[in-house]
Amino acid sequence: MTKKIVIKIGSSTLTTKEGKVDYAFLRNLATQVVEVKKAGYQPIIVTSAAIACGLEALGITERPADMPSLQAAASVGQNALTSAYAEAFAPYNIITSTVLLTRRETADRKSYLHARDTLLRLLELDVIPIVNENDTVSVEQIRFGDNDTLAALVACLIQADLMVVLSDIEGLFDKNPHFYDDARLIPHVEFISEELIGYAQGAGTTVGSGGMVTKITAARVLMVAGIEMVICNGRRENVLVDVVNGNEQGTRFQAREIPHDITPKKLWIALGDAAKGTLTVDTGAKTALIAQGSSLLCVGIASVEGSFEADDIVDIKDCTGHLFARGKVATSADELQRVCGLSNQDKPSERTGDNASSKPIIHRDDLVMFE
Repeated sequence: MTKKIVIKIGSSTLTTKEGKVDYAFLRNLATQVVEVKKAGYQPIIVTSAAIACGLEALGITERPADMPSLQAAASVGQNALTSAYAEAFAPYNIITSTVLLTRRETADRKSYLHARDTLLRLLELDVIPIVNENDTVSVEQIRFGDNDTLAALVACLIQADLMVVLSDIEGLFDKNPHFYDDARLIPHVEFISEELIGYAQGAGTTVGSGGMVTKITAARVLMVAGIEMVICNGRRENVLVDVVNGNEQGTRFQAREIPHDITPKKLWIALGDAAKGTLTVDTGAKTALIAQGSSLLCVGIASVEGSFEADDIVDIKDCTGHLFARGKVATSADELQRVCGLSNQDKPSERTGDNASSKPIIHRDDLVMFE
């Protein structure tokens, strides 16, 4: 059976120390991807470096601070990056395509499904999709912010078997290896705890936009979705082939057995749109959500943060601040502030004037659990 693999390449891995595209790396990557295809995988590449390519082509040595300049660089650079990938795979008679996404597309359920269908059809046609964020039109409100999130979204879209992050670091360490000589590599992760998240400290270089925290966030969703993820040093010889063959490389986040209620809709909730707010719940509510498979009722909500409307996506944290779930709310932040903590026995008219306290704030069908 054919398996699907998403290969994410960060800017710092794809470019030289001078910030230019490393064409030798791309040629080597193409050779490894061909071997991965021979092993029975259908690859999708999620790439960065459009802005870096554009700055190089325009002769701009320092990254601009203004958005129009960055978007102009992305426009020029995406063309160069597309050509570079096409040239790298041309000796193997492999066709590549360009797929550009923003949160505007993935936040809309129909567009999300259309993107999935397009990617799957490209794989059927034996094309290697090269996916990137559409930096030319992205603004803060619709940006993924990092391609780790985008890659995880793509992996969930196509129900991949494996996602490999080719980074400029060996994997996840218990300390930042850039600052501590005794930092220890963590080869396997089965559960993402608060302590594990604490190990992550910022981006490794100034070239990329994502750090280890974004990678762990992506891994948390992938593990729930039953998709393994590996973070490894993209510059190690034959590293991609080694990962596919199960050889020890970097940090491997072990996929869980997929729960019956993990659906494409829930994966979209987990990654398709940015969270508009946060609900903090008490211990009883957390236990009910995890152990009993309950919906979230207002009686268990301790506090509400953010400005959101009905059908927006929100994060759910416990009283220690630990993020353990995400869901689509059935009511706005303003209304939720009024019913927060109310039970069915409370008189709704005294605080709300309606029957909101008896309704699920997040129905189980619209809830994704990370634990």
